[in-house]
Amino acid sequence: MTQNTVAAYAAPAPKAPLEKTTITRRELGPHDILIDIKYAGICHSDIHTVQGDWGDRQYPIVPGHEIAGVVTAVGAEVTRYAVGDRAGIGCIVDSCRECDNCLAGLQQYCTGELGMVGTYAATGRDGEQTQGGYSRAVVVDENYALRIPESIPLDVAAPLLCAGITLYSPLSHWQAGPGKKVAIVGLGGLGHLGVKIAHAMGAEVTVLSQSLRKKDDGLRLGADHYRATSDPATFEELADSFDLILNTVSADLDLDAYLGLLRTGGTMVQLGAPEKPQSISPFALVARRKSYSGSMIGGIAETQEMLDFCGEHGIAAEIELIRAEQINEAYERVVASDVRYRFVIDTATI
Repeated sequence: MTQNTVAAYAAPAPKAPLEKTTITRRELGPHDILIDIKYAGICHSDIHTVQGDWGDRQYPIVPGHEIAGVVTAVGAEVTRYAVGDRAGIGCIVDSCRECDNCLAGLQQYCTGELGMVGTYAATGRDGEQTQGGYSRAVVVDENYALRIPESIPLDVAAPLLCAGITLYSPLSHWQAGPGKKVAIVGLGGLGHLGVKIAHAMGAEVTVLSQSLRKKDDGLRLGADHYRATSDPATFEELADSFDLILNTVSADLDLDAYLGLLRTGGTMVQLGAPEKPQSISPFALVARRKSYSGSMIGGIAETQEMLDFCGEHGIAAEIELIRAEQINEAYERVVASDVRYRFVIDTATI
């Protein structure tokens, strides 16, 4: 094992089980930090990516963009981190840094030639494919690392780096807070954090789930109301109710029905990524000046803002901690919606 060779779990081919391997991390550059990864969350997008659901990829792929660990080395010109600092990495490890979006702190929407460089299965500035957090260590530019508050244990902090910011960004952008009624569609890895964050922001929170199976959990996490979408009365009784609806699921929904739950001027935001196109009647929007929008993670500054907010309000993910050899089983359980609410890998077991 050389200094920049680390153990990892990778998908060797589309739809193939992940297996233990080794990968090479780049040598530290002047602005790079080396993070000893302690925990890595499993995101549903990891599964879609390694299975080839979202297009052709170069294999092997080491997934993982919910990374929490400790800095163990820093480059010669690093100013933001020191050895021993708690640090995390989310979905972005680089961008062009020059386009309007990057300059505005919206690196996730980078329009430059480099584009947003994902933490794994993307092409980095050096032309090499990035590899993610299902590994023992990672090298990243200090400007794309996040500081994890001391008040959040690293294992329950890891899912905040993707799931947390995916919900925080639209809640912040559409100004969820006192006097606002927010609905969260789905109480899964994304939705459970949306409930916690929206509640902490002061909004009145309703969970819209297919059944009432997780109602007790939803209310415990901060929801004010919990309604089953399988009950037609839900759409009748909640019509014209919400300022903001966040759809965290990837299922094929009757979007017109959900848009009917919005107040005049309300917005429904798509966060999940269905595999097939969905349709909306124009009248579901124009009749009451409603909006249907989308949102993708958040920029580096906003992600740090989210972590600080979660640290101040005691917000962390509900997790099931697993060993590396349980990754493939965990993938099957995620697809079956059999997790409450996020699997996190103890990377010491890799």
